[in-house]
Amino acid sequence: MPYEPPPELAGLSLNQIAEAVEARKLPPVDQWSPDNSGDSEMRIAHDGKWYHQGSEITRPAMVRAFASLLIRDASGQHWLMTPYQKLTIEVEDAAFIAVDMQVSEGALAFRLNTDDLVVAGPDNPLSARGDPDTPSLYLAVRHGCEARLNRSTYAQIAEYSASLGDDWTVASQGSEFALVPA
Repeated sequence: MPYEPPPELAGLSLNQIAEAVEARKLPPVDQWSPDNSGDSEMRIAHDGKWYHQGSEITRPAMVRAFASLLIRDASGQHWLMTPYQKLTIEVEDAAFIAVDMQVSEGALAFRLNTDDLVVAGPDNPLSARGDPDTPSLYLAVRHGCEARLNRSTYAQIAEYSASLGDDWTVASQGSEFALVPA
């Protein structure tokens, strides 16, 4: 059955976004603890492109499938998890890239480069890193993995924040987030 990406964020209500997030059935990677480990010989580049043994993985369905198996442990190591094996994967910056943002009913919803939808809030906080002159924004996604906001998505959230005032903060689902590193 062919993959159908979710509709554009701009046309969705917060309830529709929440339903789309809930409908995405992800493997229970947090419940698996395989004894066998190794190296996947895979890398996620700074721009979000995936590579295996130096060659780019160009099939979006494969990237999406592998992305559903990602976790990041407390030491910062990323892993591809299956019930029987866990394989290291090199991640240059963040495992995902946030490529679009929409404000819906006061909540900030993001589309990732894998077509996942994530709503910022207490379970998926935004964090600002870098320095105040050149900050980078990251969104917690799942299992310790994060998405870096790309340039256009950063511009969207900055424009939204500016429309609210000049303190460079935004709120979503009852949580407030600074857009400038402390």
